[in-house]
Amino acid sequence: MYGGRKISDMLSTFSGLPRTAWVVFAGTVVNRLGYVVTPFLVFYLGSRGIPTTQTPYVLGALGAGNLIGPVVGGLLADRVGRRPTMLTGLIGTALAQGLLFAAPNVVTLALAAALLSAAGSMVSPASGALLADTVPAERQRTAFSLLHWAINIGTAVAGMLGGFLATHGYWLLFTLDAATSLAFALIVVALLPGAKTGAVRTAGSGSGTGYGVVFRDPLMRVLLPLLGIGLAIYSLTEVCLPLAIRDHGLPPTTLGLMATLNAALVVVLQPIATNFLARFPQIPVYVCASALASTGIALTGVAHDTWSYGGTVVLWSIGEAMVGGIPGAIVASLAPADARGRYQGSYQWTWGIARFITLGVGTTVYATAGPAVIWWFSAFAGIGSALGVGALAPMIARRTAAPAPVPVPAGSTDTGCQ
Repeated sequence: MYGGRKISDMLSTFSGLPRTAWVVFAGTVVNRLGYVVTPFLVFYLGSRGIPTTQTPYVLGALGAGNLIGPVVGGLLADRVGRRPTMLTGLIGTALAQGLLFAAPNVVTLALAAALLSAAGSMVSPASGALLADTVPAERQRTAFSLLHWAINIGTAVAGMLGGFLATHGYWLLFTLDAATSLAFALIVVALLPGAKTGAVRTAGSGSGTGYGVVFRDPLMRVLLPLLGIGLAIYSLTEVCLPLAIRDHGLPPTTLGLMATLNAALVVVLQPIATNFLARFPQIPVYVCASALASTGIALTGVAHDTWSYGGTVVLWSIGEAMVGGIPGAIVASLAPADARGRYQGSYQWTWGIARFITLGVGTTVYATAGPAVIWWFSAFAGIGSALGVGALAPMIARRTAAPAPVPVPAGSTDTGCQ
């Protein structure tokens, strides 16, 4: 019985993945350990004497870069290869960190912030396409879950490092972020294949060289907006959860506690959830997990103290751990072999635009229409979009079904071996 299995057996879910998946995992953990500048950017700008009225220009530029990077990264991944694209993004990120630290005014700060987020978000489409290239179809769900786990491990540690380093000088934040980006670049150079993996054209595929291959795909035209709604609701935890905690008169340490609780739960639970849920089809798992996460976020509207906020965080964190890398795996399964980078780029772009809109609109709606509108929207739109993805399950299954074997005529002695 599953309940009697040892924790070590449950954690073995990632065993058997190819070497490339573990290289990407290790590099991602290292890179995310340096994710300390963006969370503390507002504090850094304040230390530079940037007026509060001008801070949105820099933050807006940071968000805009997330709309550019995935598109460029996906395109380059298919045209010049996964490895060169990852190196370009990682080295560009390190360079942008230096430019952001040294920028003399708001205009140059905004330009450096846009470059930082654009370069950083170029990496994910290429690494996702690399996983699709090298991991068998039946293990891609596990591989993308491993990548998602790496992001959470690194981010959890970075959250603790960032607060410590910021008290000793903001230059330490920029140094760490640049150093971890360059460390991932070294891992890519030393351990990833040097060939232009995936940057080949399949004869007669008709995929072309741009994003028309994605926009002409009727399934992707429906799937991406549905996934985007779920991503937008999750982004509310970045902007509206802090506002709700503040409005109830709770100290900033409560927000830090909630962030730590979320990170710890996902890091601990995701391997266990991935192992247990592997026996179930991924789309029903996504529907249940996304609905649970949306419900947990919506219940923020009735939380009022540290314990009740903690309860809501537990709910949506469990949902996040259950989802894992399922969306990326679904997108990978739908992509033609020569367009995997652009399909991953389109998914990452959807994530970027959902977050950009949420960060900009969420605060406005919260302040003008009231918090209740935000939380009711989370419940209905979140559950509705999850059910919408569930309704696409038959079409996704038909697209991703293995081709039927060619029947061998009766009496044939040809075994297919030479």
